[in-house]
Amino acid sequence: QVQLVESGGGLVQAGGSLRLSCAASGRTFSTYGMGWFRQAPGKERAFVAATSWSGGSTYYADSVKGRFTISRDNAKNMFYLQMNSLKPEDTAVYYCAVRVAPRAAVGASSTYDYWGQGTQVTVSS
Repeated sequence: QVQLVESGGGLVQAGGSLRLSCAASGRTFSTYGMGWFRQAPGKERAFVAATSWSGGSTYYADSVKGRFTISRDNAKNMFYLQMNSLKPEDTAVYYCAVRVAPRAAVGASSTYDYWGQGTQVTVSS
């Protein structure tokens, strides 16, 4: 019912920045919250950041606090992940996701209902 498409990934040197975008379409009126996850080589998919369309808080994994910022543009049905001071360990496929009902565990993949296809972020040293 909701389709998501990520963009903005690429290759960047350590210390650089990238901005990922997630475009949502379909039944976006039913979307409660949104988040970013990543999956590094040899690792399981991990939580990065989350927020809500309006009036909500932001949440970040400890590994990205102070470096990454999640934001949204309700009029465009888009949300973003600004990544600064990138490190080689940030290298991963990044996925955007949305959920259609409020749930407490914002960092749990199982609480999200729809996922994008992923975009590759590679940080060189």
